[in-house]
Amino acid sequence: MKIILLIALSTSLFGEFYESIHSSISTYYEDKSYSNSKQKTSGRTYGVAGDLHYKNSEYKFAYENAKAITVKPPLSKDLEMQKIFLKYAYAFDGGLGVNVNYLSVLDDNIAITDGGKAYGFGATYKFAKRASLNFTQFHTDYEDFDVEQSDMKIAFKVKFDSLKLKLGAIAKYIKIDDNNVNAYTKNANSSYLTSGIQAHLNYVSYHLGAGAYFGKRAFAIMDDGFKVQHHAMEFDRTYALGFGKNIDALALRFQYIYLRATELPIQNSNVTIRTIRLVATYKF
Repeated sequence: MKIILLIALSTSLFGEFYESIHSSISTYYEDKSYSNSKQKTSGRTYGVAGDLHYKNSEYKFAYENAKAITVKPPLSKDLEMQKIFLKYAYAFDGGLGVNVNYLSVLDDNIAITDGGKAYGFGATYKFAKRASLNFTQFHTDYEDFDVEQSDMKIAFKVKFDSLKLKLGAIAKYIKIDDNNVNAYTKNANSSYLTSGIQAHLNYVSYHLGAGAYFGKRAFAIMDDGFKVQHHAMEFDRTYALGFGKNIDALALRFQYIYLRATELPIQNSNVTIRTIRLVATYKF
């Protein structure tokens, strides 16, 4: 554990609504509350991350430790998880770039997705000074099933004096391949198509971000490979709002995220998850 934390402090994760320019280190905290769930009541996540830029290369890392209070019965113990996320990106001259992702559920004391690993490879092309297109293909390997995911994302930036605006749209195609019949996937669709929009506004030292996802999804990789939804939940709504402030080299951010889902094994619908996320980032 100490080795993982030391490595994390050498590189940073930038959140979905924050655009990192410099190298940085981050720490973040998430507080979750569940309504209408028959499995969980609340949860907390602690994370450390790094984002290191060197010439044309970018190295990113995040480690998080999460716990959730479960409903007992049907569950017999509270949930504990550890996850790791890695990404390397290289920008060639001429607007072309590539990225390689790796993530792993290091430990999950309840879910059958414990030990799952995902690999991603993508390419980015800047077809204009302020516009870019990225395609990334992910393969997730769990013991009882696999997931193929294709992400297509377009981003556009515009600047008005001290005001900077970044807009993004993303589409995700998810295909589930059952290796063995299991409770996690038996009530899931064989494939999903979902889309999302994002906006980030920066004025002097202030940041404002918003995002939304529409359409159902399950077992999805999110946030450019830095989140994985590996529990048996089918999401059909996601809304997020964030606010941030830069204080010299320190950036502080607050995010509120709302999700609605169905717990697949028991077909329990209208489960809502509300997350408060606090992030502190030091840029250098």
